[in-house]
Amino acid sequence: MSEELGRVRQLWHLLEPVHAVLYYAPEAFEEAAALGYAVDERWPSYFAWRAAPLGAVGADPVGETFYSFSPRMVGAYVPAVWSVASPDAVLAARGRAVDRAYQALLGDEAAAPDTAEAAALLRRVAEAADTADLAHRPLAAANAALPWPDAPHLAVWHAATVLREHRGDGHLAALAHAELDPVESLVSFAAIGAARPEVFGSRGWGDEEWRAARERLEKRGLVAADGTATEAGRALRAEVERRTDEAAAGPWRVLTDVERERLVGLLGPLWVAAIGSGLLPPENTLGIGKV
Repeated sequence: MSEELGRVRQLWHLLEPVHAVLYYAPEAFEEAAALGYAVDERWPSYFAWRAAPLGAVGADPVGETFYSFSPRMVGAYVPAVWSVASPDAVLAARGRAVDRAYQALLGDEAAAPDTAEAAALLRRVAEAADTADLAHRPLAAANAALPWPDAPHLAVWHAATVLREHRGDGHLAALAHAELDPVESLVSFAAIGAARPEVFGSRGWGDEEWRAARERLEKRGLVAADGTATEAGRALRAEVERRTDEAAAGPWRVLTDVERERLVGLLGPLWVAAIGSGLLPPENTLGIGKV
């Protein structure tokens, strides 16, 4: 991995928890409940929060852009989430949820000069994705089209969201190039030890679907009979991650090396606050910390 791509990946690892707190913070569940969503599990609000920038779309567009969830699971929540609250109402509540969650996590640091500096740098990066690039990145484009919030901590979260969806949209293209369908992408990721197969069970695939995907990958020589990756399987996943990093790198080039290094330092305390909150699961489907 080149030094540039290594820095791109490091920044994603720092930003992903900043974004993901939304899906676990008690303040977010309170806002979701106020809209009328069930909060005994996180999925009704998850699908609403994440899909709202796309508008009142149906299950097929959400399944295509979220990719790793089974169609059965997506269909259980979408489009039903829009019968509870409109996308505009969800987006307004999402902003309140992020505001409250990060005020609780950061306290006075939410409006501190370092947070404002991080927000300014991240905004430059998020706005560096050109129109042609975003045309093939629906989740990134939908979030990028939303108004920028004024408060530094909200601007950090918004930029983190645009950039993580930009990366995610590019990741799907890398998976397609590798000819890995949604469930195969999870099986192959589990096979290299990104997370236990049980963790990927949150995506709604049944045991038989998982087994069939593993058999398909075994026929391609990508996994062994015990479900672990072969050398070819590891090489393919490494190629997927390399392509993902390359596809994500463009906007980051708007910053100088010194600015990127500065941003790493500025994001450190925000990352510590998110990780140290105890809200996020220690093992995740993105394999952060493992790959």
